[in-house]
Formats: sequence, structure tokens, C-alpha cells
Amino acid sequence: MFHMPVQIIKRSKAKSAVGAAAYRSGSKMTNEWDGLTHDYTRKRGVVHSEIILPSHAPPEFQDRNTLWNSVEMVEKTRDAQLAREIEISLPVELNREEQLQLARSFIRDTFVAAGMCADFSIHDKKDGNPHFHVMLTIRPLKEDGQWGAKCRKVYELDENGQRIPNGKYRE
Repeated sequence: MFHMPVQIIKRSKAKSAVGAAAYRSGSKMTNEWDGLTHDYTRKRGVVHSEIILPSHAPPEFQDRNTLWNSVEMVEKTRDAQLAREIEISLPVELNREEQLQLARSFIRDTFVAAGMCADFSIHDKKDGNPHFHVMLTIRPLKEDGQWGAKCRKVYELDENGQRIPNGKYRE
């Protein structure tokens, strides 16, 4: 059965991008923003973790700790939105290599092509629910590798310049 919940990782909910990345990848990481260490090295079921970056991203962002601490440090407020996270089920009919290729292809074509840095991990506890978590940066990376400003949603406007609710015209 397909599922794809989406969430924003934000400090106002006592979450951190570093902690979320450590959990999803089953690793140990220290958040430089608040000094907390997140140790999920005993987490079971993490079968693959990888970072996919746009071509202009700094090469040091291939290191999970460096990437997410950079995100934490660029956000200054205590209620900052740090990352997007999407969990997507994988077809059980595919073998692990096919699942990995499917995830990579989807992430590259959908998110990295739009300039986002993507950190993903495949989880499989052998319970018939293989899935992957992909964490995405909210801020775009500029061509020089520096973080840009967050983008605001662009609304469709009617002929009077008013926002169209949910992108639908009123009759």
C-alpha cells in the first residue's frame, strides 16, 4: 500500500534537522546550534543512507553532519523551519537494488533538479513495509554554494489581482 506523509521539521516543535537526520540514518551526530548529541547507532532497519546534492553544492555537504549543521546555523530564530521530510513507501515486488534506483531517480528528478540538497535513508525491518525517508533543505543554494533566502509561495491571481484560493477560479 502506498503512503507518502510530508512534514516540516521545525524548532517550534522541539525538533532539529541534525536530530532528524541522525534518526533517519541511524547515526550519531552533534547539533552545533544547541550542543545536543543525537545517537541512533542502535536503530535497526536502516539498510541504506545517501546524500544527493545539486552540482553547485559545496562538496563538504556530502557529510551529513556538515550539511545539517550548516542548515541549523543559517537559521537564527527559535521557531525556524529547518527541513522538509517526506516518507515514501517502496514496492515490495522490487529487490533492494531496484528500490534504491527508484528512490535515487525520484529524488534527483523531483528535488535535486529543483536545487534542493537531499538526504535519504531506506528503512526495512523485514515486516513488509520497506520505505525511504528523504530530508530536503528549505533554503535554496546559490550558485556560489551559499544559502539563499527562503522562497515564499507564489499564488495564482485572478483578473483583479486577487489570490485564487487553492488555485481554483470562482465562478
